[in-house]
Parts: sequence; C-alpha cells; structure tokens
Amino acid sequence: MEMLRFATAGSVDDGKSTLIGRLLYDTKTIFEDQLEAVERASIQMGAEYTNLALLTDGLRAEREQGITIDVAYRYFATPKRKFIIADTPGHTQYTRNMVTGASTADLAIVLLDARKGVLEQSKRHSFLASLLRIPHLVLAVNKMDLVDYDQKRFEEVKDEFRDFASKLDIADLMFIPVSALHGDNVVDRSENMGWYEGPSLLHHLEEVHIASDRNHIDTRFPVQYVIRPQSDEYHDYRGYAGTMAGGVLRPGDDVVVLPSGFQSTVKSIETLDGPLDEAFAPMAVTVRLNDEIDISRGDMIVRANNQPEVSQDIDAMVSWMNERSPLTTSSKLVIKHTTRTTKAVVKDLSYMLDINSLHRNESATELKLNEIGRVQLRTQTPLFFDEYRRNRETGSFILVDEVSNVTVGAGMILGEST
Repeated sequence: MEMLRFATAGSVDDGKSTLIGRLLYDTKTIFEDQLEAVERASIQMGAEYTNLALLTDGLRAEREQGITIDVAYRYFATPKRKFIIADTPGHTQYTRNMVTGASTADLAIVLLDARKGVLEQSKRHSFLASLLRIPHLVLAVNKMDLVDYDQKRFEEVKDEFRDFASKLDIADLMFIPVSALHGDNVVDRSENMGWYEGPSLLHHLEEVHIASDRNHIDTRFPVQYVIRPQSDEYHDYRGYAGTMAGGVLRPGDDVVVLPSGFQSTVKSIETLDGPLDEAFAPMAVTVRLNDEIDISRGDMIVRANNQPEVSQDIDAMVSWMNERSPLTTSSKLVIKHTTRTTKAVVKDLSYMLDINSLHRNESATELKLNEIGRVQLRTQTPLFFDEYRRNRETGSFILVDEVSNVTVGAGMILGEST
C-alpha cells in the first residue's frame, strides 16, 4: 500500500492539532481509551467539547500553553493509503522543528484562520515548504463555521494567498475550506458549504498523485553496509546494502562506483523476500556486482552514463538549529550526506534570508538559532550530490557538532560552489 507523508503548518491557534485530531477521530483510528483520556482532559480544562487537539499535543508543556512545541508524528491508514503526519509548531522560535518535520514530506497542509486571513507565519511556513521543495501544498482555510461558511470570505483569503504564492516555487496548490472543530470538509464533504465543489481534505490526501514526485531518472545507490556472511555456504558472497536514493537499477546495468571510478555490471538485486527485476527509490535492497571491487560505506553506485556532481566545495541553504553557538565563517563541523560522513568548514556566508520578508541580508556575519542562510562549505573528502531541486535525497545533508555530536544544521544543496 502506498504511503503519503504530510506535514501541517500555520499560525498559532489556526487549528493544526485539532485538524489532525479530527482526521484520526473521523477515520476511527484512535483507541477508546485514548478518546476517554482526551475527554477527561477536556473536562479538566473546562472545555465545552472534546478537545481533539489533545490527541497530538502530547507534551505537558504543550497542553499547559495550548500550543505545539515539538513535532508530533501520528500514523493512520485508510483502505487506499497509509499516512504519516508531522504536526509542526507554528511559533517563530520553533522554525527548526518545522524544517525537521517537513523535510521528508510529500505534501504540506498550511492552515489559515478564515477570520484572520494570510498572516506572517502563514507566509513563513509556505516559504519553508517551497524552500524544502515539498511537491504538493494544500491551503486549508479553517474555522469556516466562524464566518458562517461564507463563500465570499473563502475567495478573499484564496486570492490573498495566491498573490503571495506567485512569488514562490509551488508546483501543485490546492484550496479547501474546512471546519476542523465540526468536521466540515475534513473527512466528508460539508453540507454547510454546498458552493464548494472540490474534494474533502481526506479524499485529496488519498488521491493526490505522488508516484512521479521522486527522481526516477538519476540512479543513485549510496552504500550503507557491505554484507560478507562468515559461513562456508556463502564464503564468496559480497553484497552492498542500502536504500535507493533515485532512479532505477536493474540486473545487467552498467554501473560506476564512486569515488574509485571502477566500473562493473549489476549481477543481482536482492531482498529478504528474494531477487528483484528492478529497484527504485525508496526501496531498501542489496546489490551484487559481477566484479570484486573495494566498496565501503559512503561509496555510491551510479549508472555509467549518468553521474552526480563530485566536489569538495558545496553551495547550500542551511537552516541553523544550534541554540548555544551561531554558524560563522570558519566554523568546523561534521557533515553527513546520504551514507557518507566527513568533516567540513564554512568558507563563506553569502547572506541570511529573512523568511518573513524574503529579504537577503548580505551583511550578516552569522546564522543564529532558527535562521536560514546561504553558505559555502569545503569538505575534507568529496561528496557525490545532485541539486536539492533535482533530488531531495542526494541534495540534502545535516551538520553535526564535532564535540557534542549534536545535529546543529540542515542543508539543501544548490550546487557546486566556485
């Protein structure tokens, strides 16, 4: 069954957690004891109704403040699809959490309050969704019950957002009027908005086409582990395990191993269930070659006639996540890209990007917590990468502090720096 990963974002109190709670409740994917716990908590908080937002606001601090702080992951399924939801925070100071939750999403839902329209945080999260190259964006205009399900108000918000979105790189944009509190257009079509002719939110999530979003052109297989069984039966077995990061690989394909440049052909592609005729992203497989080549973790198997960029100089957008110290020129870090880990130094900070105004501050000398900027990195050993806009797997990386081993940044590669 196909899986869709989606993230929710938007301003504080726009109803993200309530929307997810409604999805879980109306699709009957929560247990009775969970619902009873939420009902008890709602009564203790003095709410007049069952607060479905408590299904996702799991941290005590979130419940006390009535906001989402961390990324809450939830899972549910319908007969058509499996879903992984990342409920991301709305506050500015949790931008890094939004980037983390949305980085692997196929679709983003940005909620707006129908009364308030397009706010600064709505724009910020839409820009981040665009920056992260999330292929599909849904603008859910929530709390339509508080504007009497008025079509005119929905159209006003829709036009306002479309004007802003024209400045962004969004491939697929959908507008849906909803009331998460009452369930209008969330799982079922609303009888209160007969003027709306589109699908409900769940129907759109079930039907949106994501199969072609992944890069099936550029074959990329980062080697994660070399399999050498220590038994007489498999004494000459050598397999390379990993997850396909792009393209399609078949037995008989001519391939090149990076960084060595040695060539071979694919002998077989295997899983625990047996051999495969082909492998494609994001399948986890073991690849065997016809030639014995010295291959280790961090190497990459690619097609001979379609190879990634190979360089030690990287031009990238970085979201800084370290609250203790900023990123500056000459910062020394560890970079993890696909299965390859090496050291890196910041050569230059081109600009800091104001994600509210989209203004580029070229005089910035550092990136602080939750700030995003364009940087040039020099790595100790070459990386094998594609531009992030072409392949989100081989075009992304994380930065790790050398001493504490804490993840301090996430990056999207723009290309080779000069």
